[in-house]
Order: sequence, then C-alpha cells, then structure tokens
Amino acid sequence: MTIAVERVKLIFRKMERDLLRLASGQRPDAVHGFRTTTRRLQTLLQDVMPTDERNQKKLLKALNRIRRSAGQVRDVDVQLEALRSLKVPQEPRRKTRLTQTLLELRARHARKLRKLLKKEDVHELSRRLRKASAEISSHSKHDPLEVARQTLQTATLPTDASQEDLLHRYRIVIKRARYTAEFASKSNERTQFLAQLQKLQDAIGNWHNWITLTRSATERLGDITQTSLVAALHNVTRAKLRQAVAAVSAAHLSRPAVERKTTSLDHSRQPGTKRPASLGRSAAA
Repeated sequence: MTIAVERVKLIFRKMERDLLRLASGQRPDAVHGFRTTTRRLQTLLQDVMPTDERNQKKLLKALNRIRRSAGQVRDVDVQLEALRSLKVPQEPRRKTRLTQTLLELRARHARKLRKLLKKEDVHELSRRLRKASAEISSHSKHDPLEVARQTLQTATLPTDASQEDLLHRYRIVIKRARYTAEFASKSNERTQFLAQLQKLQDAIGNWHNWITLTRSATERLGDITQTSLVAALHNVTRAKLRQAVAAVSAAHLSRPAVERKTTSLDHSRQPGTKRPASLGRSAAA
C-alpha cells in the first residue's frame, strides 16, 4: 500500500491554516481543528515518514506545547457540549451554575493559550512548517495501513466496564492508528478500515466526554448522594461506557490474507512466543 502523496502535502498546508486560525481566536472549532491536525502531522513525521531532521523535531516540540494548552480548552468545550445536551428537569440552577463555572474555566485556559500564540511565534512556526514540507521526501518504505495495524497490536483490549483506564488508553491508540491509516493511498481496504476505526473512536470518545463532565460536576457539586444532577450524569456515563465496551467487543479489524507477507515492520517471532493480541479478537474469544 503506497502513501497518498497529496495528503502528505495537504497536512502541512492545513497545519499552517489551522495555526493562523487558532491565533485569530480560540473558538471551539478552531481549537479542535488545530489539535487534530497537530496529531496528524505528528503521526506523519514520527510513524509514517520518520526522519532525523532537526527542524522537524523543533517544529513538533513547539506545536505540541500549544496543543497541550489547547487540549485544556477543548476538554472544557466537550463538557459544555455534553452538559447542554443533557435534558433533565432536576436542579436547573445547579446545571446553570456548573455551566457558568465551566465557561469561566474555559476563559482562563484560553488566556493561557493566547500567550503561546504571539505574532512572532506564529510567524516562526509558519516558517518551520514550510521548511519541513520542503524537506520531507515523497517516498517511504513504511506502509501506512501496516503501521496502523501494528499500532493496534500494541494495545490491550478492554473486555468489560470495569477497565476504564484501559479503555482510555485504547482510545488513544485507536486515534493514532486512524491518523496513520489516513496517509495510505485510496482503496476499498483503506475506506473500510477507517470506517471501523471511526466508529470505535466515536463510541469511546463519547464515553470519555461524559465521564470528564461527570468528574467535573462531582468535584464542584458533590457526589450522587448530594445532588440529583450528578446522579443523572452518572447514569448517562454508565450507559455510554457499556456502549463503548460493546463497540470494542463487536469490532472486526482482523488482518486480511494479503497482509500476511513479511514487511519491514513485522516483528520477528521466536518459537514458543505469543502473537500480540489482535483487535479483531472479540472479548469472548
């Protein structure tokens, strides 16, 4: 499977646009777009087409610093979105108070983010992006789909609702695999694989958004014995958790026969060693 050269070129242009867009205002869509594009660029430069270029390393270091700050803003945005979608009649004043508290928290995080987006810093990052785009080769010995599947094989599958930490780590692996596979050239195999990853990412991400909100509400309003609003949030979060675990159990991302050929990324296996767990294996297997 070859690399989609046009997508490689596009990610640099999109990164510069998203950086300028974020610098002009920390709107929810700008924050989210910057974070996802940064992750995609990081995946390209570290997993798909790794290089030792000094400029690229400095570029990623600077972008990741901004991404972490933007992540704090994004965390509040997803909580606000979830809270606004919660249709419960209980305790409207507490819901309003929690909304206001989150808005104030977002404003504080946004101010910190703005400090990292000074005009001269943005200009320097834009320069490094253009230089990195010119430096990168259009050829790679890595197959993005193979790299993505190898990434999935490093993860341990959560098998029940008690493994929340494992589910959270698995969510991160799913995103990394998806961003890697996106750099493969177009094919039915790529399309089906990405659709499955997207479905999993949506299910687990939905749970993660609600559990983040529930923890914030518990911290600020009290536990389920003190407020019916928090109790309602716990109920929604438990339902989202069951849906996420069910989605993982139902996933079928097994490796097709064509991929059994040895590649430069295959792990050597000694007699008696176990093959890494496959994402295609169900929880009952």
